[in-house]
Amino acid sequence: MEKVRFGIIGIGNMGSAHAHSLIKDIRGAELAAVCDTNPDRLHWAQNNLPESVQLFETPEAFFASRAMDTVLIATPHYDHPGLAIQAFENGYHVLVEKPAGVFTKAVREMNDAAAKLGKQFGIMYNQRTNPLYIKLRDLIESGELGTVRRTNWIITNWYRSQSYYNSGGWRATWAGEGGGVLLNQDPHQLDLWQWTTGMMPKRVRAFCQFGKYRSIEVEDDVTAYVEYENGATGVFVTTVGESPGTNRFEISGDNGKIVIEDGKMTFWRLRVPEPQFNREFTGGFGQPECWKCEIPVPGDGGPQHKGILQNFTNALLNGEKLIAPGEEGIHGLTISNAMHLSAWTDDWVNLPLDEDLFYEKLQEKIRSSTFQKEQSVGVVLNVKGTH
Repeated sequence: MEKVRFGIIGIGNMGSAHAHSLIKDIRGAELAAVCDTNPDRLHWAQNNLPESVQLFETPEAFFASRAMDTVLIATPHYDHPGLAIQAFENGYHVLVEKPAGVFTKAVREMNDAAAKLGKQFGIMYNQRTNPLYIKLRDLIESGELGTVRRTNWIITNWYRSQSYYNSGGWRATWAGEGGGVLLNQDPHQLDLWQWTTGMMPKRVRAFCQFGKYRSIEVEDDVTAYVEYENGATGVFVTTVGESPGTNRFEISGDNGKIVIEDGKMTFWRLRVPEPQFNREFTGGFGQPECWKCEIPVPGDGGPQHKGILQNFTNALLNGEKLIAPGEEGIHGLTISNAMHLSAWTDDWVNLPLDEDLFYEKLQEKIRSSTFQKEQSVGVVLNVKGTH
């Protein structure tokens, strides 16, 4: 193809932003169609998008139109896997917003459909374009940090007021969104946590507080501890109820530690790796010589969403490698699901995750949710193989 025609399903805040990017900024792409079941959003599209963009009221008409080559899914979380599977089965490539879904059982089916039908599949993990995390991944992959021993991410600068949650009855409900800070604010960090280190936990113990700071039914404060196969450990702390908040990612290894905070990267590099120093040192008190290295990182946050859109377009036009393959969306969601399940069962959760048990517990939450929109619950219950 000479140009990639995109169709967007869901033109709320993110969908409309992607629409403008496709119209103005993405080389080799064009916005061909949009779909939304909300008449107000279609009215907005009619008044704000070019006349050439086709408008659709239902996913069925949208998929049947053949107006596009690629479907960009920017709908509520629960809908992502089902719509992606429909898109694949109708012959489209798919780019899905984060998170990949609410529960891994459905996301695994989405991944299977992508593999079976052989279409290009990406996820909007725009933070993978941030030079800070690209550099961190490089330093770990290259062995510069040595074997990872500990990870610690404090991500508490997600402040959300009660008025934010009051703006929509579906917000922060099990039936409407499927989770709180872990699912809505933290998908990028949960992805980067495993993407930069190259490690998934082998087991998780999480303590989630539900409605601790806000009048909501889902988690708004989380402290989780994880263990890795190589003996390393990790801590993840997040909330929407603190101000001012912190965003500090610290990774310790045999050769020192790397800290990302305030948009900067500092490598506290040991002159001699700690295991070697420990073997050779005979002076009692003492520790390895340490150099504070400010790591230069070019760019200011990277191209973000536009970078993912351009990369996906390039992948279709000339085979460029995807920055964020859609199949990898299940990794961060697995960690999130494990944290929820650990809190619900008040116990350790081993990975691979017991997906059936998580699904069963989630359904209990949905049935008791304050938000009982039939469509939202139906999307969950009608995913193939999850009855």
